[in-house]
Amino acid sequence: MNQIAMQTLVGKGVSGGVAIGRAVSITNRIAEVYRFPLEPHAVDAEIERFEEAVRLTEQETQRIQAKADGDLGEEMAAIFDAHLLMLRDDSFTGRISKEIRHEHINAEWAVYKVAGALEERFREIEDEYLKERSQDIRDVGRHLIKTLHGVSHHELSEIEGDVVVVADDLTPADAVRLGREQVVAFVIETGSRTSHTTIIARSLNIPLVAGLRGITERITDRDPLVVDGDEGTVVLHPTAAALTHYRERRAEAERRDRELLGTRDLKAVTRDGHAIQLMANIDLPEELDDLTQYGADGVGLYRSEFLYIEKSPEMPTEEEHVATYERIARTVAPHPAIIRTYDLGGRKLAREMTQIDEENPVLGLRGLRLTLGRPEIFRTQLRALFRAAREANLWVLLPMVSSVQEIRRFREYANEVRSELAAEGLCDLQPYKLGAMIEVPSAALTADILAREVDFFAIGTNDLIQYSLAVDRNNEHVADLYQPLHPAILRMLRMVVEAAQKADIELSLCGEMASDQRYAPLLVGLGLRRLSMSSRVIPTIKTLIRERRLDELEALAEECLELPSGTEVEARLESFLAEPVVATAD
Repeated sequence: MNQIAMQTLVGKGVSGGVAIGRAVSITNRIAEVYRFPLEPHAVDAEIERFEEAVRLTEQETQRIQAKADGDLGEEMAAIFDAHLLMLRDDSFTGRISKEIRHEHINAEWAVYKVAGALEERFREIEDEYLKERSQDIRDVGRHLIKTLHGVSHHELSEIEGDVVVVADDLTPADAVRLGREQVVAFVIETGSRTSHTTIIARSLNIPLVAGLRGITERITDRDPLVVDGDEGTVVLHPTAAALTHYRERRAEAERRDRELLGTRDLKAVTRDGHAIQLMANIDLPEELDDLTQYGADGVGLYRSEFLYIEKSPEMPTEEEHVATYERIARTVAPHPAIIRTYDLGGRKLAREMTQIDEENPVLGLRGLRLTLGRPEIFRTQLRALFRAAREANLWVLLPMVSSVQEIRRFREYANEVRSELAAEGLCDLQPYKLGAMIEVPSAALTADILAREVDFFAIGTNDLIQYSLAVDRNNEHVADLYQPLHPAILRMLRMVVEAAQKADIELSLCGEMASDQRYAPLLVGLGLRRLSMSSRVIPTIKTLIRERRLDELEALAEECLELPSGTEVEARLESFLAEPVVATAD
C-alpha cells in the first residue's frame, strides 16, 4: 500500500499546545454537518436512512405547500413545486445515494457535498431564471440535512479515541459544547487570536490553529492529525517519526509545566521587592480548579455572558446566577472576584436580546449600552449579584463604557434593583465596588473624568486595540494591523495608569496582552500592578517578574514609549527578554 505523503499546513497558532487525534470535519455553512467514514457493511443502511429522510422531507414539503396555499394563495404555494420535483428527481437524490455508496460517507455530508456542487453550477448559468434555482437547491439541501438530524444522526461520542475538530467556523457555544467531549484540538478556517472561540479554547486548554482556508476540503477522516498550537501548524498524515517528535514535545511541555507549578506559593515580587497581583480571567466553571493550582490572586475578570452562552437560548435563572457567583467567590476568598455584567451584542449572539439586525453590530447595541437599552433583561443578573455580594467579595464591572452618563444611568438602575431587594426583606445588602472597562478610546481619553465616578478600572486591551486602530480583530484581511504595541495603545495605557493613580482607584489590565509573556515587563514598567490572565500562564509570568527589578522595567517602558512603531517596540521587548538575568527574589 502506498504511504500518503505527510503535509504540513501553516496557519495561526492562537491557543497553544500540541495534540494528536483523528480529524472530524464540521461545516456550519448550511447547518452543522459532520463527515463520517462508513464501514462497507454500513453503507446500505445509510442509504436506507437517506431514502427515509427524502420521504419525510417530501411529506413535510407537501404540508408546508398546503398551508401556503391556504394562507398565501396558489401562486405562493407553487414555489414548493420545484422543491418536490427535486426530491423526486433521481438525478439529484440518486447522485447523493451514489456518493454515499462510492465514498463510504454519511448521508448528511453527501447531501452537503452534492447540493453544494449543484448550487454552484446553477449560480454560474447566465439565464436568470435558472440561476435563481440555485436557491431552491440550497433550501432543499438544508431541509434534507435537518430531516436527517431528526431521523437519527451521528454524534462525536460514536468515535473512539481523541478527536480533532476541523471546521469552517465555530461559534463560542460550539467550542464550549465540543470542548467538553473528547475533542483534543480545533482547526478552523477563520478566527483570530482574540476571537471568543479562541478564548474558549484557551480556557479549556485545547490547542487551536486558525486561518487555514479550505482545510475542511483537504482533511481525511482515517489518518491521524497533529495540531501544533504553539507553532500554528497542522500536520496531515504524519509519519511515525513525526508522531514521535510531537509526542516528545508534548511530554517536555508537561514536564516544564510541572516545574513552573513550584512557584504556586511564591509571590509575584520583583527583585527589588515590588508586588504585582496576578489574577485570573475565567469563562467556564471548569476553570475554577485551575485558580488554586496555578496560584491566582483572585478573579480579575469573569465573563458572565458565558453563563448565558452555556444556557442559550434559555436565560439563566436568578438562582443559577447566585450559585455561580457564590462558587467563584468561595474559590478565591479572601481575594476579590470581579464579575463583568453581560457583554452581549456585537458578534456575541444575543439577537434574542437585541431583537434587531444591526448593520455594524460591533459599534451597535452591546455591553453597557444593551444593559441600559434592555434593562429588564439584566434585572435578574443584578439581583443575583447583589444577593451574592452580601457575604462575598464581589466587584461589579461594566463593559463598553464610553461616557460618564452611562455610569450614572447604571447607578440609578442599580439603586432601583437594590430597593426592590430591600423591599423583599433583604436588609443586609452590602456596599458594592463598581468598575468601568476601559476598552474604547473615549473612555481612555476621559479616564481622569471617569475615575471620579467608579471605584476601579479594568483595561480591556482586545477591544481598545480594535477600536483605537480601526481594525476588526476577527478580520483576517487586516490582521497585520492589529498591533497591541502600537505607540497609540502604549500612550493610552500610560494615560489610564496616571488617571487611576491620581484618583487613587484600583486598576487592572485583563485583555489578552496580560496573558502574553512578551508584554508583561512592559506592562509592569508602564505602572500596571494588577494583571489578569489565563490562569495557566500565571506561573510563567510570575517567574518572569521575579527575575527583574522594577526600575529596569520602568526604564524599558520609557524607552518603548519613545519608539515610533509597534514593530520596533516588539523588537526591543524581544531583545530585553533575551538579556541574561541574575538570581530571582526570595
